[in-house]
Amino acid sequence: MPTKSKRKTPIRYTSRDFSSIKTDLIDYAKRYYPDTFKDFNEASFGALMLDTVAYVGDMLSFYLDYQVNESFLDTAIEYNNVIRLCRQSGYKYNGSPSSQGILSFYALVPATANGPDTSYYPILLQGSQFSSESGASFILAEDVVFGKSGDQSVVARVDNDTGEPTYFAMKAYGKAVSGEILRETFNIGSFKKFRKVAISSPDVTEIVSVVDSEGKEYFEVDYLTQDVVFKDFVNRGADKNTVSSIMKPVPVPRRFTVERTDESVYLQFGYGSDEPITSEAVVDPSEITLKFHGKDYTSDMAFDPTNLIETDKLGVGPSNTTLIVKYRTNNVGNTNAAVDTVTGISSLRLEFDDPTTLSTAQKNYVIDTLEVTNEEPMVGDVEIPSAEEIKIRAASMFASQKRAVTKQDYISLVYNMPPHFGGVKRCNVIQDKDPLKRNLNLYVISEDEENILVETNDTIKSNIKTWISRYKMVNDTIDILDAKVVNLQINFSILGEADQNRFDLLSEAVTAIKEKFSVMPDLGEPLYLTDVHEALRTVPGILDVLKVDVSAATGDAYSDTGFNVRAHMSPDNRFLSFPANFIWEIRFPDIDIRGTIR
Repeated sequence: MPTKSKRKTPIRYTSRDFSSIKTDLIDYAKRYYPDTFKDFNEASFGALMLDTVAYVGDMLSFYLDYQVNESFLDTAIEYNNVIRLCRQSGYKYNGSPSSQGILSFYALVPATANGPDTSYYPILLQGSQFSSESGASFILAEDVVFGKSGDQSVVARVDNDTGEPTYFAMKAYGKAVSGEILRETFNIGSFKKFRKVAISSPDVTEIVSVVDSEGKEYFEVDYLTQDVVFKDFVNRGADKNTVSSIMKPVPVPRRFTVERTDESVYLQFGYGSDEPITSEAVVDPSEITLKFHGKDYTSDMAFDPTNLIETDKLGVGPSNTTLIVKYRTNNVGNTNAAVDTVTGISSLRLEFDDPTTLSTAQKNYVIDTLEVTNEEPMVGDVEIPSAEEIKIRAASMFASQKRAVTKQDYISLVYNMPPHFGGVKRCNVIQDKDPLKRNLNLYVISEDEENILVETNDTIKSNIKTWISRYKMVNDTIDILDAKVVNLQINFSILGEADQNRFDLLSEAVTAIKEKFSVMPDLGEPLYLTDVHEALRTVPGILDVLKVDVSAATGDAYSDTGFNVRAHMSPDNRFLSFPANFIWEIRFPDIDIRGTIR
């Protein structure tokens, strides 16, 4: 006679949801406990126990699946988990983006017989703060010296009796970046390995400086194994007018990395002690990296983190001191500013070359007449990338390996430029077909404060050029150009159910199309009319989509790019193609998406 253990039905581990687990439990009870458990009524106490066990099993299966999915980049959906997984691929989440641009400054300067009195030329210092009409704050990123070559001056006021000029209006330019500078102090106790310091503000755009109470400075690096940074030193040589700064390598035993999530920002330090650190002078690689004794061979030190300051501690961590952290953060969500909207002066830092020899009244008058505006938009990428976009960028960044060889490498580098240098909304790289050039054309486009596509300003283009020059191939020549924007209008005709309110149904149809195209397309990405059909068919009450038509929007409020829609439409009218340096946009969805109903 077979034993009971041999007659047991194997447990089905594939039963993971509530219904299948409960069914297995009922079968098990009927098979092995037919005399003690007979009441299978849904309202019985036994059914409650089965439901409870099935519920617990279902929840455990769900969380097991969820945790496994969150462990892999392809299936992760939580934003912070995506950031952490992408960090393993070398991608650095930049956090809150910035807007950049050029500010124009005006001031009245006393006149002399030979023109403006140069002794009263003001000097606007880096760090002066200005504001836009929307409340966004902007910081001057460089000193602005009035009277430099290329600055403009005109007669502003004359003497009524003699007609001689009394004041000249001076104009100067300076780069500015969005945000405001905040300070935070941290009391650091005894030494701790790999100390983390949390910044209270989650919207940190840039760590400006970290200094302890002894005056020792800590430098931000990409990775703790990086022990050298490049600093700007004032050029006092004969060519100082053309080259204002000299770049020199500096060893940084005290360093940190910045780790970000969507809710917090941390400073991550190493685990070294500062006892053996005696100097922070400019590094001389010939005296540090070369080996003059020991082994009779030299190993490859390309990936050796100790090749400069001979330490494996990944940087010196702070201890028994006070850290003063200065950082820049955006004070509003949308930091873009339209033309002539940055007109407020929040905090002015101004000086004169030799103030002791100048009239106090005249100095105050020059300061009082200072005005500011922006003759071009202050733009950047104001939206934090979505989780899916971060995944794509991380994959591209991992493949690029800190160098630009392929087209995708260049695109990845542009998107991963640090946010305090500005940002672009979309970019694309095309090889110039001209046999005399054969260079690469990098097309970029930005968006303004209303999320409308606009040309990228010269400041951001200059930063992009400097940024990618560190990674590009020596023989690659790159031109940074403006992408062309094509504004489109979508017209559709639908057949609705007889009992539906026609106005409500049209409104829901327009909303469905707006949601379908809420994500900005890439440069050269086609517009699929089938997507419009798909969006309309999901609206309850629509029986059929009769017609979908696309046309180019023209007028003062739209782009002036000429585009022949008919010539670029596919033969079957399924999609509208665009050149690789073009991007389409529905600029005013409430106006440019129109429909009729039958």
